[in-house]
Amino acid sequence: MPVVRSSEAVTHEIHGARFVSYATPRTGSKELCAWRGEIPAGTKAPAHTVNREEIFHLLEGELLITLDGRTERVTAGDTVIINPGATLRVENPTDRTAISWVTTSIGLEAVLADGSQITPPWAN
Repeated sequence: MPVVRSSEAVTHEIHGARFVSYATPRTGSKELCAWRGEIPAGTKAPAHTVNREEIFHLLEGELLITLDGRTERVTAGDTVIINPGATLRVENPTDRTAISWVTTSIGLEAVLADGSQITPPWAN
């Protein structure tokens, strides 16, 4: 039975946010990836288009999520469903870190507005 202890989770930092990965192929997952996102106060992540569905659940804090040009204020307990091909932007306009939980399928990739591609190691 694969059990990923918090002490075994791998941390990655990109665009001012921290991603702590738990479920990945490396830890025994066959289809899904899951990670905790820590989005510090003042963070404005760049817009990116994803190739896989993501389920983004906000555990703590408040964020502005822009999905395909529509911005919503998301608070703790809210869940955002991001479909493949959608363009996402995350901003933390508050003075405290927001904590999220994200689940997606293995193979997630994102393309930034400048055309550069990101293959997040925490989702592959």
